[in-house]
Amino acid sequence: MNQTDFLFMLIPALVALGGGILAMFWHPSHQMRSLIQHFAAGVVLAVLAVELLPEIGREHAYGPILIGAFALGSLFMYGMKLWTTHLEESQPASAGGLAWGMLIATFIDITVDGFIIGAGFAAGGETGMILALGLSVELLFLGLALTSESTKGWRIVAIAGALGVTVLVSAVLGSFLLAGASNTVIAAALAFSAAALLYLVTEELLIEAHEVEEKPIATLVLFGGFLVFWSIQLLGS
Repeated sequence: MNQTDFLFMLIPALVALGGGILAMFWHPSHQMRSLIQHFAAGVVLAVLAVELLPEIGREHAYGPILIGAFALGSLFMYGMKLWTTHLEESQPASAGGLAWGMLIATFIDITVDGFIIGAGFAAGGETGMILALGLSVELLFLGLALTSESTKGWRIVAIAGALGVTVLVSAVLGSFLLAGASNTVIAAALAFSAAALLYLVTEELLIEAHEVEEKPIATLVLFGGFLVFWSIQLLGS
């Protein structure tokens, strides 16, 4: 990993912190948070469709290995879902408290995001850079999406800062662990991560977004998030 790679890995961390600082001064309504979550979901879907899945194909790994890695990722996220659901039921957020289940799930998702970025740099080419820039869009709005009565002010800044550190550390770790790895290992790691991103969209962002009455513009915002990442990919290539 060279200095340029590290600087690109630093961008999502700084953006996550910036999102938390923005949330100090802007407290979006439930409807606005739903739109933000739709936008972030569109970005993550674009990461999967535009960059991650094609990169897995370019690694030319053995098909059954990729299937197994994706299945393991699915089972891992299923286990995390059961654990965080149990945590939320046993320790519900009280007034002024934190929703620990959602918070833990968010940190797991961010860790996976960072690992994907690190794997992208290990794969070579522009994959890591594009993933870092694209997932930064998601991280910018994540702090706003997490804002609630129990998480705002300096508390949300602290959480956003911790998320930034998490994504940076996991990106560096992913790049270090996969440096010099075979195409098969890198592709398997990306396939595992793809399952986690799919979980983030279907079981976290969109479910949370649909807890309020959805406006027709939400669909347009979802496509807008997809288009933003695709534009980054097209203009960066």
